[in-house]
Amino acid sequence: MEAPTSAGSALPLADLSLFWRTFFLLALLLLGSILAWLQTLRALEYEPRAVQMAQQLASQVNLSRAALVHADAIARISLLKTMSDEEGLRIVPREATDQVTPYDSDVVRREVTSRLGKNTVVAAQVNGQAGLWIGFDIDGDAYWLITDQQRFNAAGGRTWMIWLVVAAALSLAGAALIARLINRPLKELSFAASHVREGNFAASRLNEDVHTSEIREVNIGFNRMAQRLAKVEQDRAVMLAGISHDLRTPLARLRLETEMSVADLDARAHMAADIAQLDAIIDKFLDYARPDNVKLGTVVLADVVDACIYAFKDQPDVRIQVRLEDDLLVLAEEVELGRIISNLLENARRYGKSPDTGIARISIAAKSHEKWVLLKIRDHGMGVADEQLSNLTKPFYRGEAARTAANGAGLGLAIVDKTVQRMGGAFVLTNASDGGLSAHIKLQRSVRA
Repeated sequence: MEAPTSAGSALPLADLSLFWRTFFLLALLLLGSILAWLQTLRALEYEPRAVQMAQQLASQVNLSRAALVHADAIARISLLKTMSDEEGLRIVPREATDQVTPYDSDVVRREVTSRLGKNTVVAAQVNGQAGLWIGFDIDGDAYWLITDQQRFNAAGGRTWMIWLVVAAALSLAGAALIARLINRPLKELSFAASHVREGNFAASRLNEDVHTSEIREVNIGFNRMAQRLAKVEQDRAVMLAGISHDLRTPLARLRLETEMSVADLDARAHMAADIAQLDAIIDKFLDYARPDNVKLGTVVLADVVDACIYAFKDQPDVRIQVRLEDDLLVLAEEVELGRIISNLLENARRYGKSPDTGIARISIAAKSHEKWVLLKIRDHGMGVADEQLSNLTKPFYRGEAARTAANGAGLGLAIVDKTVQRMGGAFVLTNASDGGLSAHIKLQRSVRA
């Protein structure tokens, strides 16, 4: 048995809270700004530095080549040693079998080639040895000029990348802090609204001394609204208590006078029944208008069901079958839960009788499912037209005469629906596939302390 659920009741998984939406929007803005800054850096810093680097490399090659060409053999050896020791420049012969890995900067390769000639080679690795290698010719002989690549970093080294990552991390942390500060008043307002919805007006007061003027005005307006609602609720309770007292006193006198003064037994019985009906209607109004806040506790479902079906055991037109899981505990208000089950059983007894036998066969079943307990009360009568199911829980609604030929106030199922919601559950009516009306109650599951 599973209680039917509405397709619109489940929120899509893709829905995000206002905090995460604000955070992601700020994060996108900040990351976009960082990328724009990076592109600006590349346009204004990277290419000029690459061109400057290429000019320095070409100048080193030209100076080294000129010095070697104009030096004699003995001075050439001393010059090569001095260049290697003091300037970090080495010149070695270039072989046709050298394995060359090209330098990764197109700008540097293009600028060096344009200054030294089309046969110039710029490499990042030769024969597995890393460095900055420039291939050039001296009197028809091919040579490599080798220098440290770190001395010519077109992008300024890795330091700026580290700063870029740090800036991005700090920006995201700032975005999270800003989103939290922006959404904190809305979160407090949401909590306060939930307290008002549950009828807990005392716990719904917001701070009226915040520094932000817009938030302060919203908090003041919300507090005044909550105060007015609390006053309206209090006035309603007082009014209902007065109506109950003022109506029941003359009804009691009418019943007494009817029983004492009316001689016709049949007329007296009908008059007494009408008075009893008026008294029951008053009870229904009071039940429906009862405040929403209830105190929930752990209730043994089987005990409540047994107490409710006891009143129907001696009635010849009712057959009740019970199937409950062992030791089912629900989080509910015991008296209210008993009124719910009794109301549904009485509704099934009145309107769920079989046309053939005139007996109302009622089945009660319940089982646990994760954090919930699903209770089903079903009759085997004629059921209700599908288009009327959603209206049965509306106050004062009466369906077709075949099922609702009673003369009540039309509040029974509306009271059940409202009471179940007050206890944090859900109530749904459906037609059974093989006939009859099924009432599905979803209650919070409880555990023993």
